[in-house]
Amino acid sequence: MAQQEVRINLISEQFGTGERVIAESGELKATAFSFGSGVAGLRMENAVGCIVMLPWQGQQIWSANFLGRELTMKSMFDEPQPTRSYLDTYGAFLLHCGATAMGVPGPEDTHPVHGELPNAPYRDPYLLVGEDADGAYMALGGVFRHTVAFNCNYTAEPLVKLRAGCGMLDIAMTLTNLMRNPMEWMYLAHINFRPVEQGRLVYSAPCDPEHAQVRRSIPSHVTTPDGYREFLEELAADPAKHNVFSGDLPFDPEVCFYLDYVADTAGWAHSLQVHPDGGADYVAHCPEQLEKAIRWIANSGDQAAMGLILPATAEPEGFQAEKEKGNIKVLPGGASLTLTMRAGALEPNEVASVEEKIAGLLR
Repeated sequence: MAQQEVRINLISEQFGTGERVIAESGELKATAFSFGSGVAGLRMENAVGCIVMLPWQGQQIWSANFLGRELTMKSMFDEPQPTRSYLDTYGAFLLHCGATAMGVPGPEDTHPVHGELPNAPYRDPYLLVGEDADGAYMALGGVFRHTVAFNCNYTAEPLVKLRAGCGMLDIAMTLTNLMRNPMEWMYLAHINFRPVEQGRLVYSAPCDPEHAQVRRSIPSHVTTPDGYREFLEELAADPAKHNVFSGDLPFDPEVCFYLDYVADTAGWAHSLQVHPDGGADYVAHCPEQLEKAIRWIANSGDQAAMGLILPATAEPEGFQAEKEKGNIKVLPGGASLTLTMRAGALEPNEVASVEEKIAGLLR
């Protein structure tokens, strides 16, 4: 039976140099602290792990650790930095990207890398504690309002829910257009797992050159080594080469695929990085909401990331290029929409059923 949800409004004074428990409910606990950089962090934990979120800075999931292992990509940043600049504080497990633009800006674009959302200054962050049909949970939410005169006026309201005894996170983003006029928008969930040697990629998208296309364009901030373009051509001809991760493959600095996913009868598409021990990283998304699916893999030595699937409304080539492709969405004046996904870790006994479901969708 669902219990009444309790809302705890967070204030900056709770996030000092020490750690302060904000709430406890059974095995669930939320603790406030500040990084050495001064960025506020909220740790939410259950019996199988924890996440650290940034309540005021992008509502990022800075790190995720479940089932005794770190899920988050390896980066050059030990802690988040207090900045709006995307590349000056990069390494989170989840960044929301958008919403007036997304991707790497092209020659005709003026927007920052991946838009204004990744390190957006949120106001009124809050913690929810409750129980629903799926069990007890804690969740972090907040509101970011982006207003530019004669251009846009919208709110972004993310919510990340951690459940008792579960390594999976329920993730949602609600966008509301506060203007009378329609608003053009884009969104991408940048979910950054850590690649695992000999990890198998299993996903509900056909793996052939038609349905798993390699991005050939090179972002302006990326420098490529000798042989990189030749590797892209090999993957374009045989994308299955990337389905078992090896540190010997030259994912340096990065490789992106555009994948065509198949959803199950409930509308969910599925992606796994299956570890040699039988556990897995997992993302479920709804192609009806986020029809573009990007896989991003990077392994340069300084950074290592398995962007198993980045659910999105467009490819990440910047606003103008995506507009020319017809990939810009429009939200009517006064309207709202909510995007949903799940991401986290599965135990070995949970993986087989997901693999069977994926195999059934691809028959």
